[in-house]
Amino acid sequence: MKICVCGKGGSGKSTIVALLADGFKRHGREVVVLDSDESNASLFWMLGLDEPPRPLMDLVGGKKNVQKKMLARFTSGEEEPKMTIWEMEKMPVRDIPADFIKRGGNLKLVATGKIHQSLEGCACPMGTVTREFLKKLQLAPNEIALVDMEAGIEHFGRGVETSVDMVISVVEPSLESISLTKKMMDLTKAAGASFKGAILNKILSYEQKVYVMDKARGFGIPILGIVWFHSKIQASGLEGKALDASITSAEMDNIMRSLLGPAPVTSTR
Repeated sequence: MKICVCGKGGSGKSTIVALLADGFKRHGREVVVLDSDESNASLFWMLGLDEPPRPLMDLVGGKKNVQKKMLARFTSGEEEPKMTIWEMEKMPVRDIPADFIKRGGNLKLVATGKIHQSLEGCACPMGTVTREFLKKLQLAPNEIALVDMEAGIEHFGRGVETSVDMVISVVEPSLESISLTKKMMDLTKAAGASFKGAILNKILSYEQKVYVMDKARGFGIPILGIVWFHSKIQASGLEGKALDASITSAEMDNIMRSLLGPAPVTSTR
């Protein structure tokens, strides 16, 4: 199963991806995380790894080479969501070259690439690499892929969500975040993909929980569960340390049941 995690910038996508990865590992799953956020460089240490893998962009010849391939296909009239830039037809996890995957127990991390300098150009090649990799990625029955997407909705124009089994969104307590999730839900459904629902993140109180849930449901957004605000999680982010996922284990177990079961389950404090 491939799960795409989206959301507004600052909503906590990377944190939720790291917590979900820990949850699935605790339940015996092999977890493959794809870091597809070209600006956030923190995911590897959130997952407890010493360094990030070499970017997949290098595996296909680098950003300039991908841009040339895209330009040639644009010139021939091919639309970006249908472009193919990878030579291989399929990519089982075991076939990913060692430099391009970091392993930690039953966790594996791969990354599309990052923006490293000014005037580097648009992020379109990175979105294309992400979509193609996910489309060709073959998972074993016990493997789950979690994708930490770039912030916002630009990736929906590249058809990334059509290469996964479900899309979920992370919602922080703000109307902007809820409204953007509604847009993501509509875009996902318009593409014929599956929008599973939203995870409410960084919730401070029961009253805030009720308010945010009512707002989200008013937009027709299914609620998968809640992750409360935890000062230890925030401290880990400030210190650049691996997240202590044990403090959210009950919350994540409820969310995983929502993801894999027939109906959403709302966590309680």
